[in-house]
Amino acid sequence: MIDQPVALVTGASSGIGLATSKLLSEQGYHVVLAARQAGPLSEAAASIESPTTVARLDVADQVQCRALIDRISDELGRLDVLVNNAGYAPLLPIDQTDDRTIEQAYRVNAIGPASLIAHAWPMFRSQEASCIVNVSTMGTDNPFPGFFAYASSKAAVNLMTRSCAKEGAEFNIRAFAVAPGAVETPMLRSLFDTETLPESDCLTPEEVADVISSCISGEMDDKNGEVIWVSRAD
Repeated sequence: MIDQPVALVTGASSGIGLATSKLLSEQGYHVVLAARQAGPLSEAAASIESPTTVARLDVADQVQCRALIDRISDELGRLDVLVNNAGYAPLLPIDQTDDRTIEQAYRVNAIGPASLIAHAWPMFRSQEASCIVNVSTMGTDNPFPGFFAYASSKAAVNLMTRSCAKEGAEFNIRAFAVAPGAVETPMLRSLFDTETLPESDCLTPEEVADVISSCISGEMDDKNGEVIWVSRAD
């Protein structure tokens, strides 16, 4: 069993996931960086000075989700923090949103996080304290046109957060949903150019990572089980 606390961050190869991984590593966590693509994942790990664990993971695949939790249990012996950050955000009108797109959105944004939480739950219960942070979106309150599948699938983690906080209270398992507005990430720029959405209107990944870190550290325990809305004005 590793001596330092362990944090699993999905979607860790760029954007919010990478910023969160770097911050948690600086704070003394052994970070398990999980993402789909080996190249960007290796580059992300190389950018972090402290030792990390790298894990290729397609969050849409429940078998892979369960296998990763088992690996963490076997190799590290503990999991103190789970940051469900990986996301899939198709931008399509409703009448152009086909079954495959809907399924992929729900698998990445809802089913995968649920599988990771459920499979890690026995490990969380056995420890003195654990924390789950689900990265949601401001779109679950006010969905941008075209985010029919994305916003609705992300809304699932808001309710998961409440469930985890209620059921986890007796085991000191805390849970938060962090719901930012537009964040300057590769995923955002694959959907919107800077003319449509200027950088000045966007949060930085580091700003969101700071909120995630505050949830984990206990600074925001008064919001345990809640959705924390994060906008540029904040």
